[in-house]
Amino acid sequence: MTFLAANPLLVGFIILTLATLALFGLVIWMWLKLRRFLIGIDAASIKDSLAFVGNSLDDLQKFRADMDEYRKTVEQRLKKSVQAVHTVRFNPFHGEGFGGNQSFATAFLTEDGDGVIISSLYSRDRVSIFSKPVKNRASEHELSDEEKEALEKAVQNLG
Repeated sequence: MTFLAANPLLVGFIILTLATLALFGLVIWMWLKLRRFLIGIDAASIKDSLAFVGNSLDDLQKFRADMDEYRKTVEQRLKKSVQAVHTVRFNPFHGEGFGGNQSFATAFLTEDGDGVIISSLYSRDRVSIFSKPVKNRASEHELSDEEKEALEKAVQNLG
């Protein structure tokens, strides 16, 4: 203690050295924080970093607009796709023994209730296939009981 008290120049040197080391450590710490803040390739200043972030934001907004447009087209196509299907199997000859339950009526409907009813009548000699358009959940053609049932169940499946 007496040595340091006798040498005030040495005490000043030690204090200045410690202060310099502390300030050097603070500068390194601030530099590391600044490097993390400077984003982007070859960002030398905050201006470069903000320009990089701005460009990234523009790219993100363009991507979002593209995805929104794509979503709209997908929704339009989805509305036109088949959303509900129901099949009713039946025997058109009612107990005569011909064909069994090999005949059917199937309704295919879009979300808007448009579509088609396809029915098939099966017998040993031949198979007949019929198609009837459906518009707004109804057909302008006369429907058999089985076709009506298939249409009603398909409409129920639409929700």
